[in-house]
Amino acid sequence: MNKKIRIIVGCEFSQVVTKAFRDRGHEAFSCDILPTEGNPNWHFQEDILKLLKKEKFDLGIFFPPCTHLASSGARWFKEKRKDGRQQQGIDFFMKLINAPIEKIAVENPIGIMSTIYRKPDQIIQPWMFGHNETKATCLWLKGLSILKPENIVEPDYMRKADGSYYKDKKGKRYSRIHFMSRNIKDRGKERSRTYQGISNAIANQWNF
Repeated sequence: MNKKIRIIVGCEFSQVVTKAFRDRGHEAFSCDILPTEGNPNWHFQEDILKLLKKEKFDLGIFFPPCTHLASSGARWFKEKRKDGRQQQGIDFFMKLINAPIEKIAVENPIGIMSTIYRKPDQIIQPWMFGHNETKATCLWLKGLSILKPENIVEPDYMRKADGSYYKDKKGKRYSRIHFMSRNIKDRGKERSRTYQGISNAIANQWNF
């Protein structure tokens, strides 16, 4: 392991990423307005922006809400621009990317920040890190290297009972994540979880 560093994982209640760093000997903390599912001693239950004004960190990894930014919700953009919700999401994203931390990563799905801010440094998929799911995830990086795939596997898609794939009108196969969200009570929370393989790669590669 390289030198021990102090890390904040913002907008993470699960502590999947936080624990990956802890397992490697680093001083990592999660922060979310929700209580953590993990170790409360490693968690700040408060607004991440307020925390960043009080605490110092060597590395910040942030997962801001994508509800008003992701292209998947484009049908509601006009309404969200009108009532200010989208601008709030943009402002929050930008405050995180510009936080006073030397090394920063901000994650979000494909959405409007690619044009409002800039194109992401990379787009990763779970299947690059040992999970056969498809979920395009953008990463905007400051002072960090591109995340390298660690265990590439064949992606799979949602299948019918007969083994054939569900497809949209254009013939594109549906991801299993797309269907997962339909029947889960806290689907926003479940879809926001970082895959363990990606968390391990982050902790392996983004240290000093």
